[in-house]
Amino acid sequence: MIRIDSVTKRYPDGTVAVDRLSLEIPDRSITVLVGPSGCGKTTTLRMINRMVEPTEGTILLDGEDVQHRPVTTLRRSMGYVIQNAGLFQHRTIADNIATVPRMLGWGKQRARERAAELMERVGLDASLAGRYPYQLSGGQQQRVGVARALAADPPVLLMDEPFSAVDPVVRKGLQDELLRLQDELGKTIVFVTHDIDEAIKLGTMVAVLREGGRLAQYAPPAALLSNPADAFVEDFLGADRGIRRLSFFASDALELTTDAVVPADAPAERLAATEAPYLLVTDTEGRPLGWRERGSDDDRLLSYGRPFRPGTDSLRAALDCAVLSPTGWAVAVDADGKVTGVVSQQTIGEAIRAAHTQAEADPDAARGEDEKVAG
Repeated sequence: MIRIDSVTKRYPDGTVAVDRLSLEIPDRSITVLVGPSGCGKTTTLRMINRMVEPTEGTILLDGEDVQHRPVTTLRRSMGYVIQNAGLFQHRTIADNIATVPRMLGWGKQRARERAAELMERVGLDASLAGRYPYQLSGGQQQRVGVARALAADPPVLLMDEPFSAVDPVVRKGLQDELLRLQDELGKTIVFVTHDIDEAIKLGTMVAVLREGGRLAQYAPPAALLSNPADAFVEDFLGADRGIRRLSFFASDALELTTDAVVPADAPAERLAATEAPYLLVTDTEGRPLGWRERGSDDDRLLSYGRPFRPGTDSLRAALDCAVLSPTGWAVAVDADGKVTGVVSQQTIGEAIRAAHTQAEADPDAARGEDEKVAG
């Protein structure tokens, strides 16, 4: 565990970057520091590995004051990932990843084997090992940065806005990759971001800092969204925090119907027997093709939008699918993309109300309050 105890960072000109900050960062978790510019997020992160020295207070790593450890030893025991990856441009990808193991005295062959193992783990093709950073995309470079930080298998990983310089699609992929890696490796991760959506998605615990480096609230994401500590936190979370909270409610209890699902080659009597105003047409494999208005002679199909997977995606994802659908119905599919049913906005709304009621009655037992659901 990392314990930050009444830590202050005051610069010679009197500027206070961090003010009496106290946090307990649990092992094998992702703790996210989030807040506006100038709130001390990066300064706090850098005090953990002593890139910045605190003016007052102590930081304990597994009960030992980090000030009692040699700086080089401390930093080599922690992975460090920054924006734009911070790679050595004159070194190949394999050599970049092998940097810390080589500094620790590993043999060249062993370090190269470790680099190859980590490239596979973070989703990089082995053919990239001999290339240089400038030959990779931004997303690939960030994956190299994560691999390099993991190379010596450190128990602690510090990440300073590592995904902020890539486009939204790549960023989502990198976030998903980080969650997958954390599920496999169980590191103690301290992650800095200014993006509240990223904090909510990634964090086991989220620390919201206000200007001047003071702690505004420290809580699991679901508790943060449901009970902001004050007006500052509420404003920082944004007007759509209620929608974000739906990410913590599972969709597996939604009542799906197949009455409006018909194959493209369905006989006329099958279509006539369906009372739904719209029919979801599927191909011969059961995958969705689009919506057709019942009784219409027009063969053109309306888009079915983006489907969701019950039990894997959240109520937020299901609601988003229904809202984006021209019919107001969301399409549910299985892992193979085959339709398992459809669900209306009304039914999703009833499920949301039930989930809120359950959470209020028994917060600890309500599914989603202490674990994330994808989507």
